[in-house]
Amino acid sequence: MVFEMTVQMRVDDFREGLRWYIMLLQRQPDFEPHEGIAEWEIVPGSWLQLAEGTPGKDSGPLRLGVEHIETERHRLVSELDVDEFSIYTRDEVPVHWATFKDPWGNRLGFFEYKNKDEEKERIQAILGKRKGEAE
Repeated sequence: MVFEMTVQMRVDDFREGLRWYIMLLQRQPDFEPHEGIAEWEIVPGSWLQLAEGTPGKDSGPLRLGVEHIETERHRLVSELDVDEFSIYTRDEVPVHWATFKDPWGNRLGFFEYKNKDEEKERIQAILGKRKGEAE
């Protein structure tokens, strides 16, 4: 039985990578087990691990759900110098999505639910609270 997951992104400059991912995720890592490794629990049981090493070629993307993809695009372009961030949509797909790269070539992305009621239901199902409730 699978009950948790960890996705690893590798960077060849760990200090700079840590700084970049802290800005991307807007918080410090939840766990740093040893030098060259930092981890964030994105949602319960789902971890993003940053590791010092050679980045994988053409891996990903790892897409993260956000409430406002346009706001995140503006933030990444201004704060992290992300230059390729196009937002896509299709009528038959329930989300808008975008893919971008970190400075080491790792492919990441965001997605935003088109239907905000569906988004609220997903947030409650995953986090066990309603959107906007205090932690």
